[in-house]
Amino acid sequence: MKYSIQLYSLRDEIQEDLPGTIRKVAEIGFTQVEPYNFVATAKELGAALKENGLTAPSGHAPLLSQDQDEIFAAAKELGITTVIDPFIPAERWQSAEDIQATATGLNAAARKGAGYGIRVGYHNHQWELESTIEGRTALEYFADLLDPELVLEVDTYWVAVGGQDPVAVLERLGDRVKFIHIKDGPLNTDTKAQQPAGQGKVAVLDVIAAAKSLEVGVVEFDDYAGDIFEGIAESLAYLNAAQATGTAGTLA
Repeated sequence: MKYSIQLYSLRDEIQEDLPGTIRKVAEIGFTQVEPYNFVATAKELGAALKENGLTAPSGHAPLLSQDQDEIFAAAKELGITTVIDPFIPAERWQSAEDIQATATGLNAAARKGAGYGIRVGYHNHQWELESTIEGRTALEYFADLLDPELVLEVDTYWVAVGGQDPVAVLERLGDRVKFIHIKDGPLNTDTKAQQPAGQGKVAVLDVIAAAKSLEVGVVEFDDYAGDIFEGIAESLAYLNAAQATGTAGTLA
């Protein structure tokens, strides 16, 4: 089982010292990373990943607001095979028409990405679960509008903050979910209060087990009050210990 780290968790450290930060990630024991907004840093990031033996199977980029060809070209350079749009604002999840427009845009992006050999996905926050369309969460309504090749990266923490059971949502979304964000904490919007996996209110191991078609579990902190390197190390240690005892589901 392999886990990835969403590099947004280390955005301040990366801004100060990208090569040194990537080296520390490798020293902690991660073998995979999930870059964010990687177009501008593709060359430096690619060199750091190669030097430390890391791969980037997925990456975040704003596909509906920036140049898709630039994004896909940079992704290909970095070896990223799934580009995930990380953020569509809350106001665009309140009506069926707006959600349909987002799905149409991502379906078009997926067709373009296919020309680069790259898959497209979407990552949620809490508002896609707080909004209800035709008796279902906006995220689930949206999922049914996506072409079959599109995937979801379910941020399981924000699902819970949005008032839904992440295990139940993962089970309903089924094979569409290829990635999850693994984070923990008190289940509120105070990102500074987020905690390493296994130390908060999320049933992390149940969540992993519920994602039956999971390819990568991505550790993430939106923010952290402590030392972020210690935080990600504690998360990885918890997940690895669960793997060793056979309690963390199965990841390719």
